[in-house]
Amino acid sequence: MASAPGKHYRSGITLAELMRRFPDDATAEAWFVAERWPDGIRCAHCESARILSGAKHKTMPYRCRDCRKRFSVRTGTVMASSNLGYQTWALATYLLTTSLKGVSSMKLHRDLGITQKSAWHLAHRLREAWRLESAAFTGPVEVDETYIGGLEKNKHAIWSMVSDSRTLCRAFMAQRLVECHRVLKPTGNIYIHCDWKETPTCAH
Repeated sequence: MASAPGKHYRSGITLAELMRRFPDDATAEAWFVAERWPDGIRCAHCESARILSGAKHKTMPYRCRDCRKRFSVRTGTVMASSNLGYQTWALATYLLTTSLKGVSSMKLHRDLGITQKSAWHLAHRLREAWRLESAAFTGPVEVDETYIGGLEKNKHAIWSMVSDSRTLCRAFMAQRLVECHRVLKPTGNIYIHCDWKETPTCAH
């Protein structure tokens, strides 16, 4: 990778390298197969190694000799029941994991050439998979600030509908603190700065 200021030495691949690695659905599918079954294809239903491959089925190229069910590398994954190509899934995974500030469904819609609705579902499936498999964080973890409160006229409708803003504020923060605690190591800490001048609803 060409030199540049800052932390340019981080490992990874460029967009050009990504497109050379996944020029079509076939190469992307082969990569998913190798990642899922590094020791050889196994049945996605019963884990049997007695597999018939090369079937002429349009979407299920493998068949298990034991349970006699058909399957593909999509079966049992976030790609199951999706009509999007393997290349699209590979590119979306790259975009979502390398973006520093996240990727919107509209951005994925434009970059991948799919509908915004498909991009939204794709992104949520990937994020859900990562959430379920996430391990405890190690080292310092920094989270950008969030401002809760403000003038009544500037609040979102959901905040204006509740007469007791303090109750909703605490519930809003509690949900996020529970998730932070879930991914925090036992020796970790959570620090919250609450400025009573800026956020009076949470200062009591």
